[in-house]
Order: sequence, then C-alpha cells, then structure tokens
Amino acid sequence: MQDFTMARHTARGIVENVEKVIVGKSRAVELTVIALMCRGHALIEDVPGVGKTMLARSIARSAGCEFKRIQFTPDLLPTDVTGVSIYNQRTGDFEFRQGPIISQVVLADEVNRATPKTQSAMLEAMEERQVTVEGITHQVPSPFMVMATQNPIEYEGTFPLPEAQLDRFILLVSLGYPTNEEELAIIEGQQVAHPIDTLEAVTNAKEIIELQESVRHIFVDDLIKQYIVTVVDATRDHPDIALGASPRGSLALFRGGQALALIRDRDFVLPDDVKELTASMLSHRVIVSAAARMRGIKASEIIDNIVSEIPVPGAQAADRARR
Repeated sequence: MQDFTMARHTARGIVENVEKVIVGKSRAVELTVIALMCRGHALIEDVPGVGKTMLARSIARSAGCEFKRIQFTPDLLPTDVTGVSIYNQRTGDFEFRQGPIISQVVLADEVNRATPKTQSAMLEAMEERQVTVEGITHQVPSPFMVMATQNPIEYEGTFPLPEAQLDRFILLVSLGYPTNEEELAIIEGQQVAHPIDTLEAVTNAKEIIELQESVRHIFVDDLIKQYIVTVVDATRDHPDIALGASPRGSLALFRGGQALALIRDRDFVLPDDVKELTASMLSHRVIVSAAARMRGIKASEIIDNIVSEIPVPGAQAADRARR
C-alpha cells in the first residue's frame, strides 16, 4: 500500500502557510490548494478588496514556484500573453520571447476585462500545457496552474468568459467579506508590514509534482464513481438549467474527491468528499435558464438541491474502501 504521509504533509503545509496571510478563509484556501493538487486551474470570483490577488500570490510563494502576473485590460493582445517571435538583425533569425503564461503559477488578474480573442490565448496553455506561436509549439513548465480573478459586480468594460473558458477551470472560489473579528485581525496583522513580505516557501516544484502524482493513487470505489456521474448527469436534465455540466465536471469531482481525501488523512474517497466539492466544481459549468434567473435562483442553489435529492452510496462503498 502506498504511503501518503509526505504528500499529506506537503498539502497541509501549503494550506497552513497561506492562512498566515489569508485570514479566516480556510475553505477558500483549501479549495485553491485542491486545484493545485489536481493539476487544475482556479477561478477566484468576488468583490474587490477581499484578497483574491493575495490568495494567488500566497499560493505561489508557499509552493516555491515561479510566479507571473498578467493584468488583463481591453487593449491586451494575445501575444502579450503567449509571447512573440522577434527578428534578430545580428543573427538573422527569429527569436521567441516567451509571454508570462509560460510560468509555473500564473495570475490572470481581472481576466474578464480582456477581449475574447485575448482570453482565448490561454485556452491551449490551460488544457494542453503548451502555447503555439507562429506554428511553433512551446511547452509550459511543470507544475502549471492558472489562477484567474474576476469581479462579478462591475459589468462595464468587461467580457464575460465563454463556457469553453469557464469549463477549463476545475473549480470556482469565492472569498466573501471577513467577519468583524477577522477584519480586526487583518488590520493588526498589517500594522507594520504585510504578512506576505515574510512568507517563506514550504515546498518546491519537485514536491508539488510528487503530490499531484500521489493524488491519483487515492482509491475511489466504483459506487463513488457512479455517484459522481449521476450527479453530473442530473444537471443536464434539470428544468432550471439550460446547459448542464460537461464530462470535465465528472473528472473534476473525481480528482477533487481524491485530493480532499488526501488532505483529510484518508487514502480513499467518501461520498461526503464529493458532496462537499460539488457546488464549487459544477456551479460555473452550468447555465441557469432564463426563467430561473428571473426568479433569482443561482447555479449553486440548483446544484445543492440536486445533491440533496440523489441518494448517496452508503456503508457498502466505505467498507470496500477500507479493505
């Protein structure tokens, strides 16, 4: 049986280290680390000033990975993301100047402010771990993760992400406002300097890759797999959903359940792991019908209702997992 002690130590170390900067948002921090563990990408959506960018920077610094930031604006060009070939007069050759997307941890800040053409420049990198510039393919380093932020409140001068782009993100993270006590702790913590200035790496790229490999060896019973597929399939026939989740949603729940089980000190996935992640991993993949939007129903509420109505595999799956 594989020993997951080191992988678990690495995952928990990142979570605990990031929480030194991001106060009172354990759920959001854990979800973002799960995205990293699953070789996925995270979409961080919330109002300005709640720590979206700081969360991304803290993850990158804690992981000991190369970090690049892209500030998305309406005049940003695709080549500003992927890179460009420049003619060198001295050598007579074209030289590739790589863009910021070719990094280990990439922050796409306010991604919905760029035009669809520029947004689509990230698609190949996010899915295939490569970029193609003028017919030449360039690999991105490993590990590779995109953390994109967007403000759901302001719509002037923004370009909503298309479904193809949203589907590339393994999960959606929302931070929310801090409580009074948490906000007081934030003020006191930044009285002299920002906590991120002294944040040290607790791991490195090699250990992150090993962690990602370990996640894939967490046991998932056939009954749990069937449960995942049933939940995702229910989004495709729901009357309040115009477009259901794709098979990427099933894969996200499958891999996310493995990562969550590893963090929770288990080498097998429980139905509760899947239930806990369903809203975060499916709500951005579905399109709510116009009638449901008129009634003020959110995608996450529909997903929660679906999960509550589908019977979960009981003791049989847990017993088989423990053997």
